[in-house]
Amino acid sequence: MSARRIFIGVDIGGTFTDLVLADNRGAIHNIKTLTTADDPVRGVMTAVAQGLDEAGAAPGEVTRFVHATTLPTNLVLERKGAKLGLIATAGFGDLFHIGKQHAIGPDRFNLSYTPPAPLLPRSMVAEVRERVNAAGAVLRPIDHADIERAVRGLVERGAEAIAVCLLNSYANPAHEAVVGEVARAVAPGAYVCLSSEVWPEFQEYERAATTLISAYIGPTLANYVGRLEDALRGIGIDAELQIMQSSGAVMGAAMAARKAAYAIESGPAAGVMAAAHLAREAGRPGLVSFDMGGTTAKAGLVVDGEPRITHQFRAGGGTSAAGRADAGEPIKVPVIDLAEVGAGGGSIARVDTGGFLRVGPHSASSYPGPACYGLGGTQPTVTDANVVLGYINPGYFAGGSMTLDAEASRRAIEEHVAWPLGIDVVAAARGIHALANTAMAAAIRVVTLQRGIDPRDHALVASGGAGPIHAVKLAELFGIETVIIPPSPGVRSAWGLLISDLAHDFVATAIMRAAEADPARIATILAGLEEKGRQALARAASAETRIVVQRSIDIRLAHQHQEITVPLGDGPVDAALLERAEGDFRTIYARTFGIRPKEACQFVNFRLRISAVVEKPAPLGRAWGDGVADRARKGVRQAWFDGRALATPVYDRARLEPGDRIMGPAIVEEPDSSTICPDGYAATVDLHGNLLISPVSADERAGPEDGDAAPVARTLHDALC
Repeated sequence: MSARRIFIGVDIGGTFTDLVLADNRGAIHNIKTLTTADDPVRGVMTAVAQGLDEAGAAPGEVTRFVHATTLPTNLVLERKGAKLGLIATAGFGDLFHIGKQHAIGPDRFNLSYTPPAPLLPRSMVAEVRERVNAAGAVLRPIDHADIERAVRGLVERGAEAIAVCLLNSYANPAHEAVVGEVARAVAPGAYVCLSSEVWPEFQEYERAATTLISAYIGPTLANYVGRLEDALRGIGIDAELQIMQSSGAVMGAAMAARKAAYAIESGPAAGVMAAAHLAREAGRPGLVSFDMGGTTAKAGLVVDGEPRITHQFRAGGGTSAAGRADAGEPIKVPVIDLAEVGAGGGSIARVDTGGFLRVGPHSASSYPGPACYGLGGTQPTVTDANVVLGYINPGYFAGGSMTLDAEASRRAIEEHVAWPLGIDVVAAARGIHALANTAMAAAIRVVTLQRGIDPRDHALVASGGAGPIHAVKLAELFGIETVIIPPSPGVRSAWGLLISDLAHDFVATAIMRAAEADPARIATILAGLEEKGRQALARAASAETRIVVQRSIDIRLAHQHQEITVPLGDGPVDAALLERAEGDFRTIYARTFGIRPKEACQFVNFRLRISAVVEKPAPLGRAWGDGVADRARKGVRQAWFDGRALATPVYDRARLEPGDRIMGPAIVEEPDSSTICPDGYAATVDLHGNLLISPVSADERAGPEDGDAAPVARTLHDALC
């Protein structure tokens, strides 16, 4: 038998820290602990210790450790990053503050709109005399004395991190490299970030904003990564710490410390990667990924087994979505196309001054948490509503590691929602549950209907601790007929970390008319990017590692500003390949916007992703069962469905076998989540252990037998309320 190799994935969320420990022999162990917001490293190490102990594994057996964290996002949302300084080309110091000069989202037509405060005041911008044109030619050499003066001035004014964004440095980074060298010598204690290293793409404002975000979160992320590496080495784990990127790829800790912007959506990306893996495994070409945790809910789209990637999004806004947001800073790095809303299990319900029920975006987090946690929280949350509705077993929350106070949930909802609205507690809980579904539907709408995608053509895969509770009702809102609940959905993002490859993305801007494009020039550009990629992977990949190269082109209509990224495919770069890419662009454009353009096209950016395929855990195979789910039945409890309290069968998911079929209403419990199968639906276990939930015909619905799913007397409702 080969030596045991341990793979660990850890995802820090706003409420829970999730860990998946797997090995090369098929064993899998899942750990869920409360996030320690005051010191995330402590929470990670607690989960690691529990995982190793449960698996009977030695720290030295760990060969891969992959991590995702909400730390970068929280730094932006809470404005707790480093004090910034910016060095810009003389005459362009106002570029970042001028921005695009337009309001976003619901403020577009607000005549009293006040833009949010920028990441740095204008006084923290220094200019240096230099000039490079769009072709990369030096028009004015850079002045070293200017650089020293600029750096010293910023440091004297309190700059902890210095971002450098010079005009046209994407075409020629030489001047930025000089600035970086001088800045590190003059201010060795400052964190220095160059736009030509972070993301060398045209569009000065977006490049400056991306660099500033990277500098803003970089010092804290670098410190955190260093502390975590020390803690892991301290217990004997010598495997390289790897960090999840927003693009669904994994990078080394050193790169994360240098290019922090790449990790700003690491947790949500891991969840979509897990959904993509499921799509490939189950042979389903298209999936809508839905991940509901304690603080937020995320939605993404998987097409042909791969997540959709975009290259622009906004961080720190109210609704985070690729290419769309209510506010926030623009970031131009590869990111999985996802939407995020402030609706999770910990989202607080309240009645506003107008007498309307609201849910989120404020969250009770892990401390003090929902009222039922018994940790001091008094505000009602979505989790409290689900407890009152009977969807969550108070004695088996997080596998029994926490006992919930159901009466505290009732008191909180009664005081803050039911009494102000003049309704009973159950009606208030149903309203909270339904309103959370409505809020989360917005995220699914963004990644499907607003992208020209019909959600009815896809299945919905739900994950996160709260996702399987809400998934079927969410699917109903869009006419989605199949809901998939993977095994251990509450730690699915941590699983996604372990099936993601090490990869690097590169870009080169070269704007040209498609009809006049020179295939030889494009081939040279892509070859240069590939060479950079192979050098970047040289340290991490062995000679036996399989390398995968993916090429793409950003294409736009000649009179438009927005580009669409089109896969270029394999093979030599010739006229036929470029003509095929242009045709694919027109097809995607027609599907998205409803019209097939005839205008001339431009090639804008050339992109390349190079991946080192890593060893992935392979769970032990499962054999078909006898199709009878009764062996997994663990009891009955009252739960509310469509306004009726029903005595609902409860099943232990660990005892279900492939081929088992459960008629709704039913609840399927596992340590990290509960799955709700409403009346009128059936859940079937497939060969991979996924629960497939879909509607059943009217004549297939089972009538009440032996009291199962029978209406509970109204007197019980009155007694409970």
